Amino acid sequence: MVRLFVPLPPEPSAEVALSGERRHYLLHVLRLEEGSALEVFDGTGRAFDARVTRVEAQEVRLSLGPARTAPPRRAVSVLQGLPKGDKLEWVLQKGTELGAAAFYPVATARSVVKLEPKRAEERTARWTKIVEEAARQCRRNDVPQVHPPQPLLEAARALTPGTTLLVLDEEETAVPLSEAFRACAPQAPVALVVGPEGGLAREELSALRSLGARGVTLGSRILRTETAALAALAVMAHLDGELG
Repeated sequence: MVRLFVPLPPEPSAEVALSGERRHYLLHVLRLEEGSALEVFDGTGRAFDARVTRVEAQEVRLSLGPARTAPPRRAVSVLQGLPKGDKLEWVLQKGTELGAAAFYPVATARSVVKLEPKRAEERTARWTKIVEEAARQCRRNDVPQVHPPQPLLEAARALTPGTTLLVLDEEETAVPLSEAFRACAPQAPVALVVGPEGGLAREELSALRSLGARGVTLGSRILRTETAALAALAVMAHLDGELG
């Protein structure tokens, strides 16, 4: 069934009006018309059966059925060191498919990419659209939050209290990610730190450990930064019974 992302208030009315980009997308991309059925999801975990009731010059009206909610899942955040090129977009898209709840693009000591405030704002808007579209395609009813780029330690300090902080450390050989993840309480939030192409500086690792972080390894294979993030998410999804 056709799906459409529409942010809704906590108690939506039985009919909603769409204008602007969403009207255009519904009529000219999805090519729906009066009477067409679709599914609406609001990004918070709710989905609604919907139907196009009226097409007007400036808006489209949809009727909504009762809300459906998915069972709660563990919140896994990714603190991804800003990589070069479009690698972050890959992490955002595929990370959404693999169940990540939030993304923190972070500046690190070895990050090559530097974003000025205006550029950072533009990129955050683009990244948000990428995760919205990925959520629609993979049939998630929630949409991960994409935080504006910020320094690594600021992002780590901003995590929800009680979050277990795991750091992919290329020099760590004793603690597998799977072992550290199994030690987390069921449904307890987890955050994963992944360095950029050059990895994390030892000073950054020490600072993260002072915040309670634990260094972990994915094994003996050498993975690119964008591959490491996705491989780690796949491991955690498997251990939580959501994959494989």
